[in-house]
Amino acid sequence: MPASESSVVEPAGTDSAPGSRPGAPRILLISGSTRPGSTNTAALRTFADLAAPAFTAELFTGLVEIPAFVPGDQPAPPAVRALREQLAAADAVVFCAPEYAGFIPGSLKNLLEWTVGNADLHEKPVAWISVAAPGRGEGAITSLRTVLGYVGAVEIESACRRITVLSAMVGADGTVSDAAVRQALAESAAAIGAYLSAAAVPREL
Repeated sequence: MPASESSVVEPAGTDSAPGSRPGAPRILLISGSTRPGSTNTAALRTFADLAAPAFTAELFTGLVEIPAFVPGDQPAPPAVRALREQLAAADAVVFCAPEYAGFIPGSLKNLLEWTVGNADLHEKPVAWISVAAPGRGEGAITSLRTVLGYVGAVEIESACRRITVLSAMVGADGTVSDAAVRQALAESAAAIGAYLSAAAVPREL
């Protein structure tokens, strides 16, 4: 990590994995874009690189495999069960989504609909990152916040960011090289760390 980037605050965690420190908290990163070369996915991939080793950050890759949501008590499809397992294991979730027709993409809305009945995101700390150009993306942010509020997720406001990411900033490895973008992503990760650390401290009665 370049010297100009913020260091990530290490909160107390509940799990460990290769590439992270023992007890490192888990962050699930969900991109709302299914497009190859997406700047949304590139931003989250960069976030994961910057978050290590303080966090175990995992990029969710099963968005296109989740079937259309069907209300009812039928058993969840395998892709949905896998999603729920990842959500349950995560200490926090970060979303990054483009705006389609003034809203979040239908594929991401579909994913979120599968979490309603099972309370997968209820009281789960979440944050969002928008990589849209200035003046754009507000519809995606507003709709995402509405749905997350409906399912009872807890927004970490200090970790949410509006960061413009251009395709030219994405390297061959799929990460963002721009120093200002990396700085902003590192600060977002640090804010999540600070939030989880504070939440883990027992309160005096």
